[in-house]
Amino acid sequence: MTTPALICAGSEPPSQLLTSSQTERMSPLACNALALSSEARKRHFQEVGPALLKLKKSSRELPDGYEFEFSADRSTYQLLTEWAFEERLCCPFLEIALRFDREGGPIWLRLTGRPGTKEFIKLELASAIQ
Repeated sequence: MTTPALICAGSEPPSQLLTSSQTERMSPLACNALALSSEARKRHFQEVGPALLKLKKSSRELPDGYEFEFSADRSTYQLLTEWAFEERLCCPFLEIALRFDREGGPIWLRLTGRPGTKEFIKLELASAIQ
């Protein structure tokens, strides 16, 4: 669902990347498509992402990101989990969650994160947010 490029939607000064409870640096708000092998990158960006865009039923804005609605069938779930697994490699700053609504409701893909993440998602997934 993101483009296969190294894109920085914003940056934070290093002092703001760490909290007192963290001992390691947080990743930048950027997509590192090179984190995937060439085969995985091609499948992620040219097959799985576009397939999910066609299956998306709706989207909604959240205070810190976006949520996307999908039908709760096995094949859609399999595509979503494949996409999420690879996406966390190229965009490790994203918080990615899948939720099944009760009573046979839809699956929701939630993408959130620290300040700046929502703007990154809005820029990178503009066609999915519509």
